[in-house]
Amino acid sequence: MTLPISEQTVLVTGAGRGLGAAIAEAFAREGARVAINYRTSRDKAEALADRLGTRSRAFGADVRDAGEVDRMVADVTAALGSPTTVVHNALADFSFNGDARKKLDALSWEDIAPHFETATKGALNLLRAVRPAMAQAGFGRVVTIGTNLFQNPVVPYHDYTAAKAALLSLTRTAAAELGPSGITVNMVSGGLLRTTDASAATPQAVFDLIAGSTPLRRVTTPQEAADAVLFFASPWARAITGQNLVVDGGLVFN
Repeated sequence: MTLPISEQTVLVTGAGRGLGAAIAEAFAREGARVAINYRTSRDKAEALADRLGTRSRAFGADVRDAGEVDRMVADVTAALGSPTTVVHNALADFSFNGDARKKLDALSWEDIAPHFETATKGALNLLRAVRPAMAQAGFGRVVTIGTNLFQNPVVPYHDYTAAKAALLSLTRTAAAELGPSGITVNMVSGGLLRTTDASAATPQAVFDLIAGSTPLRRVTTPQEAADAVLFFASPWARAITGQNLVVDGGLVFN
């Protein structure tokens, strides 16, 4: 079974700003009904929903809380229809500035845990909440957001990278289990994006270094990463699951 994007209800977590907002905008452009999840960025999320039109709405929920996720999915279903695609983009508070990150000698589990709570636990909560309706329909698309730092750990983002690596593993095991129900689960892994709230603290010299190291000689934009997410939700990706697509201008060959 396939479903055009224009007939889908898409839930994007952490969509009030940055990459999440670009993903929401991309789906709205293609005619989908878009649920914009936020945790703290209420004003930005509601402003985005207003800008995208009547087929978009903002929904507050902390993805780390299973009860809040269940309530959000019920609210989305009542307002826009049962989610057919879920994009897990939510990010724990983070700034992409390698010079400001803790090295291993100063890093504690308390520094790492919030990233696992948002990335991995958040994904589990979402999967549990949307699976019954997707399985009943025989159709579902789940896209998680990863990072190219798996393959290219050039900066000491130990906390962020470890959590995203766990999310990749959950993406693949979920794909194996949910495939018979018509649900695909894939990951899109961007590199440094120009520019989001999280990458605003990145020194210009780093942007220049990344641009000079990629075959395309430029830094990927949030809009370009968002287009790859659209692909996994589209009929053209109907036979693809458990995959990690790196979208970084060719900096990392996967």
